[in-house]
Order: sequence, then C-alpha cells, then structure tokens
Amino acid sequence: MRTMMDDQINCLQCNSENAYNDGSLWNCPDCGHEWNPDTAAAAVDADAGQGVRDANGNMLSDGDSVTVIKDLKVKGSSLVVKGGTKVKNIRLTDGADGHNIACKIDGIGAMNLKSEFVKKA
Repeated sequence: MRTMMDDQINCLQCNSENAYNDGSLWNCPDCGHEWNPDTAAAAVDADAGQGVRDANGNMLSDGDSVTVIKDLKVKGSSLVVKGGTKVKNIRLTDGADGHNIACKIDGIGAMNLKSEFVKKA
C-alpha cells in the first residue's frame, strides 16, 4: 500500500511518478532504475549548484558549441536569434539575471544567453 510520502518521490533518472519502495531501495518500473534514497539525496545535493546545464541536463563548459532550441528576441533590437542557430566557443558566466552563457552569434554579435534555451551540440 502506498502512503502519502511515497507519492512525493519520483524516479531520479526518468522522473516517473510510478516509483515504489522495495525494502531499502526505490524502484522505477518505467526505466528499471533503482536507488537508495539516502545516498541519492547526498549525490543530488552535491550536484546542485555545480556547473551549468543545458535544456536537456547536459553539463556545459567553456569552449563548447551549443544550438539554440527556440526563437529568441534580442532585447532592445528588432533582431531574432532563430531556433537551430549554432553557437560556437561559448563562455560560462555568473549572470545575475540568469544569462549564464556569453557568446558571439554571426550576424548579431556579442550577447548573453540563458542555458535553458540551448542544447549541447
């Protein structure tokens, strides 16, 4: 029988809500992943705040190439960065407004992007 606490735990790998407790381990019937909630919580805490991730959860680093996943309006201009635009040689920054990627885009110039709108190429 599932309790209220069980309903709050999703699979760490595929985020399925069908995860269930089997003794000391949790299991996901959708993807087959199993984990120990005590060690998994420590790993998630260690990963939180470390690094910049793209829209798919891949780690990004300086010098990577990324692809813009949707059309983005350039603030203060009538220009638009089209979805599918490839951006080479990015630089990661600590943008207070969420713009954590500094780059140059052909035809537009230097600008900052949010990592949630790009995917690693």
